Formats: sequence, structure tokens, C-alpha cells
Amino acid sequence: MISGFGQNTLDPDPMHIDPEWARTNSPYGTTIAFGFQTMALLSHLMHQAKGTRSEDVRDTAGTGHALNYGFNKLRLVAPVKAGSRIRGRFRVLESHLDEKGRQLTTAEAIIDIEGDSRPALVAEWLFLWVPAE
Repeated sequence: MISGFGQNTLDPDPMHIDPEWARTNSPYGTTIAFGFQTMALLSHLMHQAKGTRSEDVRDTAGTGHALNYGFNKLRLVAPVKAGSRIRGRFRVLESHLDEKGRQLTTAEAIIDIEGDSRPALVAEWLFLWVPAE
């Protein structure tokens, strides 16, 4: 999965894709996930934490749609070593209607690494619910 991400993003950094190189040259002793790969797993981890699938959250009633609106803050705290197990934790911090009647929600997002006291990622993630016109 890590090497595939490197190929798809045209990033051949050996710290991520070359286990032999990482074993002898990396401070982690093994390959690690790309930071952007860790970020890219947020949607999957959120659905996993909520017990939903991405296809379950489509608006079939025509009432609107949800958008990823970006981040206020995001830190990659600890590397995710190859083979590590991770999980996501999410908590709504704030939610309000904006001037256009859209629901703007700020959520705390944390990706934990099993067996590590530090998280891989800590962020304030923004979602926007846009009502149908």
C-alpha cells in the first residue's frame, strides 16, 4: 500500500518505498507511510469509526450534499511504520449555519497508532453541508 501510494503520487522517496534502504538508513528502521497517505486515510477511518460506508452517506433524498472543506490545523506527530495498525477518533468541536444557510462543522480528528503513545495525526477537519437548491 505504501509503495503504491508513492508510485501514484510520483514520489520515489526510499524512506517510504525501499525496505532495504530504510532498514539501514532510516531512523525508524523500516519504511513509513507518506504523511499525505496518512491524511488520505481520514475519510476511510471516519466511516470505519461511524460504522458507515461512503456510499451510505450520499444524499438520495435530494436534500443536499456534504463536502470536505479542508483543515484549520493539521499536524503529523509520529510516523506510521509499515505494518502498523491505526484507528481514527473523531469528535465534533463546533457546528453552525453560515450566512448562505450551509452547515459548517469543525471536528477533531486523531489517528492513533497501536502501541505508540503519540498519535500519527491530529487535526481540526472542516465539513460543509450544502443544501439542495
